[in-house]
Amino acid sequence: MALAQRPAALVTGASQGVGAAIALRLARAGFDLAVTARSVNSLEDIREELHSAGARAVPIALELASQESIDQAIVTANAELPALEVLVNNAAVTLRRPALEVTPTEWQSIMDVNLTGTFFMCQQMARCLIKAGRHGSIVNLTSTHGIVALAERSTYGIAKAGIIHMTRVCAYEWASKGVRVNAVAPATVDTPSRIAYFNATPGSRETLLARVPSGRFSSVDEVAGAVAYLVSKDAVNITGHTLVLDGGLTAY
Repeated sequence: MALAQRPAALVTGASQGVGAAIALRLARAGFDLAVTARSVNSLEDIREELHSAGARAVPIALELASQESIDQAIVTANAELPALEVLVNNAAVTLRRPALEVTPTEWQSIMDVNLTGTFFMCQQMARCLIKAGRHGSIVNLTSTHGIVALAERSTYGIAKAGIIHMTRVCAYEWASKGVRVNAVAPATVDTPSRIAYFNATPGSRETLLARVPSGRFSSVDEVAGAVAYLVSKDAVNITGHTLVLDGGLTAY
């Protein structure tokens, strides 16, 4: 008797940090993975980790500001992993700049990747699932910056707020087709890049922690756990929801 085919997931921005943790968590949950980054060379470490976890790993170069790159990434992932049923939109870029100083070029660069790129990844994934008659799940990584304001995060926060509503709209349209769409909105997460920023900016960690009632940031594993739940059978009737991981930051 042939072995059952493992389900597959596509995780963007998976070379490190939150994206790598999500990919590894899904591998341990029984998924094969397509993982993306701007350069496939940066995916070598996570590819080895996924193999060690028993998963097949397909590295894909993806530039979210390019529609052609988005289309090709979805085509490649579906060709390599015919049981593809999950998309996790994690990749994003950030900008710290007072709103009065944001240039049109900076605005467009953030929106092209974080909002437009995420939308068309969702669209292409949903088209493939619906055409094949397969049920599936999409999880978009957004942020508490899309829920509450913070100085110098205007473009990033506006894009992330757009993702929250985009999640609702897509979920509403695609529910009858068996495609669920949800989001995870972490506050600050302890990632290597964030720790480097804290080390280079004295007092920044304490300032951000002072806003969090629980007094702690989320870990990459906690974010990965939230994603794993939303794509699991336990969440089969959850769609259009944004799961907030913020230690109480948005409760007041």
